[in-house]
Amino acid sequence: MCGIVGAIAQRPVAAILLEGLRRLEYRGYDSAGIAVLDPSEGLKRVRTLGKVAKLAEEVAASPLRGTLGIAHTRWATHGAPATHNAHPHVSHERCAIVHNGIVENHEELRRAQAAAGHSFTSDTDTEVVVHAIYDALTGGCALVDAVRQAAGKLRGAYALGVIDAQDPGHLVAARQGSPLVIGVGFGEHFIASDVFALLPVTNRFIFLEEGDIAELTLEHVRIWDRDGRLVERPVKTSTVSADATERGEHRHYMSKEIFEQPQAIANTLQGRLADDRILPEIFGSQATAQLADIESVSIVACGTSFHAGLVARYWMEAIAGIPCQVEVASEYRYRRHVVPKEALFVTISQSGETADTLAALRQAKDAGYATTLAICNVPESSLVRESDLVFLTHAGPEIGVASTKAFTTQLVALFLLTIALGRLKRLDAAEESKLVALLRSVPAKLKEVLALDSSIARLAEDFVDKQHTLFLGRGEQYPIAMEGALKLKEISYIHAEAYPAGELKHGPLALIDEQMPVVAVAPNNALLEKLKSNLEEVRARGGQLYVFADFQVPLDEGEGVTVIRLPETNDLIDPFVFTVPLQLLAYHVAVLKGTDVDQPRNLAKSVTVE
Repeated sequence: MCGIVGAIAQRPVAAILLEGLRRLEYRGYDSAGIAVLDPSEGLKRVRTLGKVAKLAEEVAASPLRGTLGIAHTRWATHGAPATHNAHPHVSHERCAIVHNGIVENHEELRRAQAAAGHSFTSDTDTEVVVHAIYDALTGGCALVDAVRQAAGKLRGAYALGVIDAQDPGHLVAARQGSPLVIGVGFGEHFIASDVFALLPVTNRFIFLEEGDIAELTLEHVRIWDRDGRLVERPVKTSTVSADATERGEHRHYMSKEIFEQPQAIANTLQGRLADDRILPEIFGSQATAQLADIESVSIVACGTSFHAGLVARYWMEAIAGIPCQVEVASEYRYRRHVVPKEALFVTISQSGETADTLAALRQAKDAGYATTLAICNVPESSLVRESDLVFLTHAGPEIGVASTKAFTTQLVALFLLTIALGRLKRLDAAEESKLVALLRSVPAKLKEVLALDSSIARLAEDFVDKQHTLFLGRGEQYPIAMEGALKLKEISYIHAEAYPAGELKHGPLALIDEQMPVVAVAPNNALLEKLKSNLEEVRARGGQLYVFADFQVPLDEGEGVTVIRLPETNDLIDPFVFTVPLQLLAYHVAVLKGTDVDQPRNLAKSVTVE
């Protein structure tokens, strides 16, 4: 993995491919490459370690003039980040391939191909795919048939873009387990990992299904399903504008996306509420009937989305009175399960293509859950297509690898789900009205928090020279502390951990000294006095406390204690309010440390492999 772009056109495609790669940079990568079929020189390939800008410089120095080409940004899975491991990979100077995913049986295929006389120039699993395609081509297959034959030998996940130097009229794509989209133009067609890469050239897209193989020419797109049948896939028109993925006045995408949260939440609520109640069936046309008998909820997700699920567990059990369990997708899929009676299986993913979450969904469908619900930001994603019920967050494009507005809009979706289930179980109209009013107040509350940006930027100076940070929270604020720790470690590379504050005395107190900042979230709720006692434990041992506190919390500043006052709020929506300052803290620490905020090292935005 990580990003694929391909084009067949009547105009030179190198600039289109490079711009597509630039728009896929948010996914994270360590190297980049491009291959174009030049009408006079044949297949020409350029690969570089590092950023797309460096690749663009190489191409500018030796221009590529072809009208058929593929390009890729790679995030290392097999083989270290290195130019010889960068895509595209080529076999015998004839066919070139870009690949997202993992070929699980690559070692077996490599041994057989080496015995047959193929030489290998990389350490990747991808090179066995291009050699398999070459063998089929030299055996007399057309390009699309060669790709089909090669794909039949693969175990694992793949999205492929393939060109053949002896067939300048075709671009072939295949998808199994990794997302791939076709951009439909006029006298030209494109492929990419997601629509953002292609928005400058088209707003019409075909989303390939699992097992699809597509053949693109100047005039047409033909698609065969996993059974080899010629099929029609719908053409969807995207409403996302090409400039929606630009930073505007912000220095980084992460900053832009933090400040977009009030509007993103308002957009996610729009059309879901009617005065003092949620509209029926906001999770799908059959939602009311499918949720009516639900007796428990299982939530499965990864990373930031997992933290959203942990917050929802508190809401589900306190508001709706429904048992809720939350599990990391990569763990769920590899253990035996007891499926509760009449259980709702909820998956959460910004991209809808997270490999572990998708695998968990497919496993759950076979396991006998009553129904499945996807909470996602991408309408045409695999998670959305494969779930019984769907709630689309309207966060808009999120480019920064560290998730911000996707997280808070996921919280909105989960709060709405809690109300929907609660209404079916025990909430009366008056209680629902109060909850809806709280949700409506969130965007304004977040605007108040964002006004603290400059104060938090000054606070961040205290963290720049630190190696470790401890985050504390209680109740539903514990997952928010976990999210704050994740943000700090993701983009500033400071080691950060989160603990329930009551667990301090069971081990973490051993770490406390003047070099260990302790960040606590302190809403004005029933656990406040307990939390204050925990903070005194830190203070008594010389720890440096940074407390984000509700305006009404009686907590004084003093030596070793810094208090950041947040607007007065309600404990049910505290998770929204306390998330944002932790995002801002992580952002400003990373800026001061000079790290790559939007594309932190070793990380990818959309994790489409295990």
